[in-house]
Amino acid sequence: MSQAPSPVLPSVNGWNADYLDAQHRRYLDDPDSVPPDLRLFFQGFDLAAASAPPAGLTPSSASPRTAAAPPTAPQVETFGGPDGSVQAAVDHLINAYRRLGHMCAQIDPFGRERETPTALLPEYFGFTDAHLDQPFHLGTLGKHHGQTALPLRRIIEILDTTYCSTIGVEIDHITNITERLWLKDRIETVHCNRPTFGPERKRRIHEQLTRAEGWETFCHKRYPGVKRFSLEGGETLVPMLLRALDSAADDYAVAEIVLGMSHRGRLNVLTNVVGKPYAKVFTEFEDLWDEVEQDGGTGDVKYHRGYSANHVSERGKDIWIALASNPSHLESVGPVALGRCRAKQRLRGDQTRDKVIPILLHGDAAVIGQGVVAETFNISQLDGYTVGGTVHIVVNNLVGFTTGPDDGRSSRYCTDFAKQIEAPVFHVNGEDPEAAVHVMQLALDYRMRFHKDVVVDVVCYRKHGHNESDEAAFTQPKLYAEIKRKPSVLKVYAEALAREGVVTADDAKAVHDQINTELDSALSKAREAPEDPTPDPGHRRWVGLTNEWDFTPVRTAVTREDLLEISRAFAEWPDHFTPHPKVAKLSKARANAIAEDKDLDWALAEQLAIGSLLIEGTIVRMSGQDSCRGTFSQRHAVLVDHQTAERHTPLNFIREQGVAGTEKEVGSVNEEGKIRQAKYCIYDSPLSEFAVLGFEYGFSLASPNMLTLWEAQFGDFANGAQVIFDQFIASAEAKWFRWSSLTVLLPHGYEGQGPEHSSARIERFLKLCGANNMQVAVPTTPAQYFHILRRQVLRRFRKPLILFTPKSLLRLPACVSTPAELIDGHFHEVLDDPAFVGAKPKQREAVNRLILCTGKVYYDLLRRREESGRDDVAIARVEQLYPLKLDALREVITSYPKAELVWVQEEPQNAGAWGHMCLSFRQKLDLDLPYIGRATSPSPAVGSPRKHREELDAFLTEAIGPVTEAEPTAKPARAKQSKATTKKTTRKSKQQAA
Repeated sequence: MSQAPSPVLPSVNGWNADYLDAQHRRYLDDPDSVPPDLRLFFQGFDLAAASAPPAGLTPSSASPRTAAAPPTAPQVETFGGPDGSVQAAVDHLINAYRRLGHMCAQIDPFGRERETPTALLPEYFGFTDAHLDQPFHLGTLGKHHGQTALPLRRIIEILDTTYCSTIGVEIDHITNITERLWLKDRIETVHCNRPTFGPERKRRIHEQLTRAEGWETFCHKRYPGVKRFSLEGGETLVPMLLRALDSAADDYAVAEIVLGMSHRGRLNVLTNVVGKPYAKVFTEFEDLWDEVEQDGGTGDVKYHRGYSANHVSERGKDIWIALASNPSHLESVGPVALGRCRAKQRLRGDQTRDKVIPILLHGDAAVIGQGVVAETFNISQLDGYTVGGTVHIVVNNLVGFTTGPDDGRSSRYCTDFAKQIEAPVFHVNGEDPEAAVHVMQLALDYRMRFHKDVVVDVVCYRKHGHNESDEAAFTQPKLYAEIKRKPSVLKVYAEALAREGVVTADDAKAVHDQINTELDSALSKAREAPEDPTPDPGHRRWVGLTNEWDFTPVRTAVTREDLLEISRAFAEWPDHFTPHPKVAKLSKARANAIAEDKDLDWALAEQLAIGSLLIEGTIVRMSGQDSCRGTFSQRHAVLVDHQTAERHTPLNFIREQGVAGTEKEVGSVNEEGKIRQAKYCIYDSPLSEFAVLGFEYGFSLASPNMLTLWEAQFGDFANGAQVIFDQFIASAEAKWFRWSSLTVLLPHGYEGQGPEHSSARIERFLKLCGANNMQVAVPTTPAQYFHILRRQVLRRFRKPLILFTPKSLLRLPACVSTPAELIDGHFHEVLDDPAFVGAKPKQREAVNRLILCTGKVYYDLLRRREESGRDDVAIARVEQLYPLKLDALREVITSYPKAELVWVQEEPQNAGAWGHMCLSFRQKLDLDLPYIGRATSPSPAVGSPRKHREELDAFLTEAIGPVTEAEPTAKPARAKQSKATTKKTTRKSKQQAA
C-alpha cells in the first residue's frame, strides 16, 4: 500500500500576519507543535532577530534595569509596523526572559548589580514608553495569571519577578519538550516563582536557621581556631536539606536518602540534618575517644566522617539518612554515594528508584574543577549506573581555597557542566531562605517525576577563610570587606519575620536560648562520659559478618552436578537468537568441558565460579570498560546476536531466577527442589575509572553478601582511579570503620608490548597494605582463580580483594585446571613446586636453588627449567602477597634444606613484589631474599620486543641457566612429569595446607 502524500502547505509569502503570530506563539511554547517548514522558518527568524537587534533608544521608564551599554543601532519601532508584529515582539520578549533572565537575576548575596543582557531591554524589541500601557496577549504566560492580555508594563513586572528575582532559571538547554514545559509551568505558576509560605513554615525555617547559626557560634566560641570548615554564610543549606527530607518522606514515601558531601558545613549537616548527637561530635572536639586502642583503627578528623540515622518528617514519617564518609578529595564521594544508593535500591527491590534517592552537595570551586564530576554526570543515565536521578546542591561560596571564579573556571557558572546531560539548573540567592526552600522543593519534584539529575546553585559566601585559622583577606580583600559588613541571613530573616508579625524578638530569643542550652548540656555530657563517635560498620545486612582476618580455609568446592548444570547454559540460547559463529563454537566447547572432563581455561573457570554463586542465591555484579566480552575476547559473558544485536547472558538462564531485588535471592525453590538462582548483572562501563570504580566501591558498602567486581581494561588503567584506591578501598576501614568486599581485577603481565598495559603496579598496592586491610593476590591457575572468587563471598569476614589477572595466560596451554580441582580443594596462598610435591626427602635435599615467584613469570621459569634440563631447581609460587601466610611459606622453604633461596620477578627491581617480600622475610622470617630480575627502571617496561626478549632471557639464565644446545634427555620426562603430576601434587599441596 502506497503512503499517503503529505499535505501541501502554503508558501511563506502566502501566510498572513495573524496566522504567523498565532503559529509563532505555538512555536515558542513547543517547537514540535508546528509543521517542520514553519519550525525552520521560526528558527531562522529568531536567529536573525537575536543577531541584529532592532532597537536604539536610550533606557527609559520602559526598562526597569540599566544595560551595561545602550544599543546604538537606528531606532526601529516594531518588526514591521502592523500590530501583529508588535505582538510578535512581545512574544519574543517573553521568550527572551525565559532564556536569559538568569543572567541578571538577583542571586548575589551582597546585592551587587549584574549586567543585564541587551536582549532583555524593551528597547531591543523596538518598544517605547508609548507601548507600556498597551495591552498585549500573554500567550501561555497568561494562563498562570488568569488573564489573556495585560499592559506591557505589567507583563515586564511579571517577567522580572519570575525570572530576574532571587531565583535564576536555566532550562532552555533541555531538548525534551515535556520536561521543559513542566518546568516552565511550575516556575510561572507559583506566584511568579515566589513562594507564599504560611506562618508555620516561616517559623520552621527560622528555627532551622537558628540551629544552623547557633551550632557554628557555639563551636567558634568554645573551640576558637579549631578547624571545622563552618557553614557560616551558607546556613540556608540546613532548611533546604530538611525540606528535601520532609517532602521526600511525606509526599513521595521515600524510605532512605544517601547523602554525599565534602567537609564545608559537614558538622552542621551531621548534627542538624542527619541527626548525629551533639555529644558524639563534642567527644571528637575534646579528643576524648582513643580509637586506635578501642577500635583498632586510626580514625579520621571529625569533618570527614559519615553517619546514618533515622529522621522523622513533619508529618511523622520515618526516613533513613546515610551520609557517606569522605576524604579531603572533595568530589570523590559523588560516585561512591551513588553506588551505595544503587545497591540499596537493588536490595529493596526498588525498580522505579523512588524508595532510595541520592543528594550530593558540592563546592563551587571543586564541582567545576574536578573531572570526576563530569564522569559521574556521564554515567547518571546509563543502564548499569543510573540511580533514577540525583539532586545536586552547590554551596557556592564565590571562592575556592584562595582562588576566585576568574581563575577557577572558563564558564559563566560553576554549574555549566550540568548542561552536558541537560539537567535543569536553578540559581538561588542564599540570603533568601524562602526562595531557597522553594527551589529545593521544585528540584525534588522534578527528580521524582522525571528520574533525572537536577542542580541547585545556592549562591552564598564563606564567612571565614578556607578554615577558621585562615586569613582570607590576604587574597580576597574586597570580598571579605563585604563579608565583614554583612549581617547574617538569620538576622535579616528574623527582622523580616518580626515586621510581618510572624516571629517576635522574644520568640527568636527563646529559640536561641533553647538551642544553646541543648549544646551546653551535650558538651558537659561529653566531658563527663565521652560517647563513641564512630558509626557501626553496617546495619542489618552486616549482621554475622566481621572484619577480623582469618586464614582458616572455607569450603569453596562445588559438586560435579552443579558444574554440569552451569556449563549446559553456555550453549543454550533462544531459538531466534544467532550468536557469532566463532562465539557459538566457543560456547559449545565450554558447555561440553565438564561432561568430557577437559581442561578448563581461565575464562571458563571464572564463569563457573560466578555461575556457582548464582545458583547458591548470591547476586554477582561486574562492570568495566569491556567486561561483557572481555578485553582479550576471553569472557563472552554476554552473547550478541550476529544479525539483530540482541543480547543474551547465559548465566542468567541456568535455572529459574528468584525474586529480583532481594539481597540473597534464596527465598524459594523451584519444582525440582533447587534454589532459584540469583541474577548476574554485568555491564560495559564508559571510558572512566575514577567514577566507575568509586561507584562499585560504594555499591559494595551496602551489599556485603553480593560479589561486586570492577575490572580494568588493562591493569595500569587503575592509575586513573588512584584516589579511590588510596582514600577509600585501602584506608576506609581504618579511618571510618567502613567494610567492603569489592573485588578488583587488574590484567597484568609482561609480554613485550611496551610500557603501557604491562604493569598494574603491584608495588603500589602492596605499599597500601597494613593491618590486614585488604588482600592482594596473583593466582596462576584457573582453579586458584575459581576458589578465590568464591572465597570472597563465602567467608564470614569482608576485605577488599585486589586480583592481578593474566593476559597471555588466558590462552597458554600450560595454564589450565581440571574439573576435579574445582570439585575438590580450596584456594592456596602458597603453591609448592608440583614436581616435588610427594617427593622423598632425598629428592628435596638435592635441590640447590629454591625460586620464589608470583604470577606469569612462573610459566617462563618452568619452561626454562625444562629447556635447560635442570632438576635441582624448585619453583614455588606465592599466590597471595598480602596478607602473607607465613607458616605455609616457612613450610615450603624448610622442606628444601640445602637450597639457596631467591626471588624472581619479571617487573623491574623497584617495582613488582620483591620490595614487599624482602622486607617481610627479614622482619617475619629472619631471612634474606636475594633478587633476580630486571634492573630498576622509571618505566614499567621497555618498548622494544627484541629488548624485552633479551631481558627475559638474561634473568631466566641467571635464575636457572641457559637453554642447552642439544635436547636434554631429561627434558621430555620432566615436561611430562610436570603436567602429569599437576593434579596429584596440587591435591597433596591442598592436604598439606589444610
